[in-house]
Parts: sequence; structure tokens; C-alpha cells
Amino acid sequence: MIENGADALQAFTSRVLALLLAQSQSQNSEILKAAKALATTIENDGLIHTFGTGHSHLLAEEIFYRAGGLANVSLFVNDDLMLHKAVVSATAKEREPGVVDSLLKLHPLDKGDCLIVISNSGGNGASLELAQRAKKLGITVIALTSVNHATSGSARSKNSLKLHEIVDIVLDNGGVPGDAFMNIEGIPTPVGATSTIVGAYLLESLVVQTIAMLASKGKVPDLFLSSNLEGGDMHNAKLFAKYLSRIEILN
Repeated sequence: MIENGADALQAFTSRVLALLLAQSQSQNSEILKAAKALATTIENDGLIHTFGTGHSHLLAEEIFYRAGGLANVSLFVNDDLMLHKAVVSATAKEREPGVVDSLLKLHPLDKGDCLIVISNSGGNGASLELAQRAKKLGITVIALTSVNHATSGSARSKNSLKLHEIVDIVLDNGGVPGDAFMNIEGIPTPVGATSTIVGAYLLESLVVQTIAMLASKGKVPDLFLSSNLEGGDMHNAKLFAKYLSRIEILN
């Protein structure tokens, strides 16, 4: 139990660093598998799609149009599933399987592409259905999730299947059920969520490893340069010209 602010800061920092180290080691083989899949997609001129609802959408955006990031990443976007518009209804809609039909009409998937689905709980209907539909299309599906939460008896979702049981490759953020993992004396609710911190690390690790794999074969993937650097706009303009017709959200 944490008693004061100074102790809380140090305890949180120490536990986050320990979790990052643990997941960097435990997820190494899965990151390599995922990187191989992404590298193959890039070599075959396919797209890498990312999807997440609620706060998981932050991670879906993490590797989209990012400085030093892959240019062939396409982001699923639906305002009704995000938190900037209507939180209560978004929380309800992310649990509805039928929402995927409208998503796929605006954001088609092609065989040979890869899909990264981010869901800390691993039980929301939209994430499960999208993963299943993508698998039927012959697409490699990678999950970023908390297996601890998904398999916990305290998890809200009672779906018979969880995301990590559907997909081809699982990146586990190692988070506790409920995400927040700090207890402060006098505060009844746990605080200090870790899924975004660890998730961003795992996704950026995946991007770095993918690029390294391609480089080892003498191949240079299309990468964005920060638009805040001199020459960045000119560099990125060439990538926009190449991908605008394939990635609608870049327009």
C-alpha cells in the first residue's frame, strides 16, 4: 500500500520499468514472428492495418503516419468507436459485433495484408469479429492484448472466445485485470494503467524489428520522416503520392 505522493511516483516508475523489461523478454519470440509477417507483407506490396476502440485506438494510431514509421500502415477509423465524440455510446458500440460490416465497407482488406487488432480486454465484440473476418480473408492477424485480463474470472466480457485465441500472433502487454495496477491508501480504486505504455513499446519494437529484417535483405521500406525536420514535407509528399489511392485516411 502506498502512503504518500513521493512513494507513489517511485513505486509506479519502478513497477512500469519492471513490466517493460519483463515483456521485452517474454514477447521477444512473438515480436520476431510478427515482424516476419509484416516484412513479408511489405515485400509483397501489401498494407498493414491497425484497429482499436476506446483507449486502444491510441495504440492503433501509434504506428500510423509516424516519424520513422512504415508508410504502408492504414488505420481503421470510426468516430462512433472513439472517445473524442460520445464516450458512453462508444463504449456500448465497441461491444457490438455488427459494427464491423460498416467498417469493412469503408476500409477493405486484401489477402496478403496484415491486421493488428488492439484490445486490452480481448473480449469486445467489434475486435473479435474483425479478427475473425480478417482470418477468413486469409489475412495474418496480430493481437495486442492482456492475456491476464482476458482469462480473468473478473473480466466483464463472457464471450466464449477471446482475441488471443482467434489470432495468428499474440503480443501480450502483461497487464493486470482492469489495467490499473497501483493501490494507494485511502483510495478504493486501483490507479496507474499500463496498457498504453507497454503497448506503445511493443508496437514500436515490432516496427523496428520489421525494418531491421528488411534491411538485412538489402531492402529499404517506405518510411515517413518527421514533418518538423527540414526536408520532411518533401520526403513525405512522395509517400503520399504513392499511398493516397490505397489509404483513404491519408487524404
